[in-house]
Amino acid sequence: MTASTALPSSACPRCAGSTVTTGLPRPWCPSCDWNLDQATPVLFGWRWVDRRLHRVAARLTDAQFAALAEGPLSPRTVTAARVTTLVAAAVLLAGVLAIAVLGVWLIFFDFFSLSTVLGAVLVGVAYLVRPRLGRMSDLAGKGIVLGPDRAPRLFALVERVATAVGAPLPQVLMIGYDLNAFTTAVGVRRTRVLCVGLPLWATLEPQERVALLGHELSHFVNGDVRRGPLTQVAETTLGRVAHLFGDDVPVGNGLVAYVTAVLTRALGRLVSGTARALQLLLVWTSLRDSQRAEYLADEMAARAAGTRAVVGLADYLVTRESIGTVIRREVRSGNGMSAWHAATRVARANLAANLPLLRRLTRQTEVSLYASHPPAGLRAEMLERRPGQAAAVTLTESEAAHIDDELAVHQKRVLRELAA
Repeated sequence: MTASTALPSSACPRCAGSTVTTGLPRPWCPSCDWNLDQATPVLFGWRWVDRRLHRVAARLTDAQFAALAEGPLSPRTVTAARVTTLVAAAVLLAGVLAIAVLGVWLIFFDFFSLSTVLGAVLVGVAYLVRPRLGRMSDLAGKGIVLGPDRAPRLFALVERVATAVGAPLPQVLMIGYDLNAFTTAVGVRRTRVLCVGLPLWATLEPQERVALLGHELSHFVNGDVRRGPLTQVAETTLGRVAHLFGDDVPVGNGLVAYVTAVLTRALGRLVSGTARALQLLLVWTSLRDSQRAEYLADEMAARAAGTRAVVGLADYLVTRESIGTVIRREVRSGNGMSAWHAATRVARANLAANLPLLRRLTRQTEVSLYASHPPAGLRAEMLERRPGQAAAVTLTESEAAHIDDELAVHQKRVLRELAA
């Protein structure tokens, strides 16, 4: 989404209102949404299917927004999505365990025979699709792990924000390479990880940084069904099954080998397609709860940073594509964090007049059955419609500058990653 000046170009053929070209290559109408479908996300590549699925997703998103805007927002422990996901995970775990046990039994049932070979194959399949809970090594390429001794002011700020939102402290704090931030939990012990992209951190205003930390830390306590270990087991196990059985079996020489390969491919595609369909069903089931958790994370972040700062963060996300272009330009020029921040301030000021249109546009471009986040424009509107909150944690310009000094030592490495 590339923002441009909102200039009336012609009358809308549907409602006769003024059309604009903000954010899209062709004119569209903010009054009746004429021609806004040019921004419909592509899911399957069939236009009529994508449009139909987008309309379904839009209805679900709008209905959820309307239900939450005036009601209470609090973590929920029992929902249909959570129960469905937990049952699916339990069934998958039992299935993988059953395959492994059957494989071991066949190996020793009549050693050494055809059953031994079949048993070894089943054990191998169980090993390949075994549940995984992630490892710290999986995050090695996503950022730089910080220690409290190297960034004491940042760690102190994280602790203040965690206290304000009622969340546990992350056990690992990372500085990432991109315009993003995330939290996750890995391993059997569920080690809590917070990763904040340096380009994102450096280009936010001080109080918006508090909002960012508040939002991310809230994910440790906001009841997001997709962050539970069993949810990860269900989705990743089905994905591995689909990948494992989706590969084509090479065709050998001779009629028997050819027929065997054809039958094996057909069976593999059936298993792969079924696993993929079940995975999509689980994803679609859990996404409504996940989006609700995002709204709740914004609400909790407002306790720490104040509503105004969280709205500012949401509007930053509305314009993130344009800001990303600005940052890449500064990176190509070899400029660092202070230049990123200055250029972003100018870009945001230039885009301010178009924010209402850009917010509206996100309700088309960011709505999907696969979207784990509500549109950024709706997130800002949700905060504005709910009672405002004062900041419990304040970050001054001076304090923010001291934290930047702590992080500046990693600037060159981040620059290299961005340039690459």
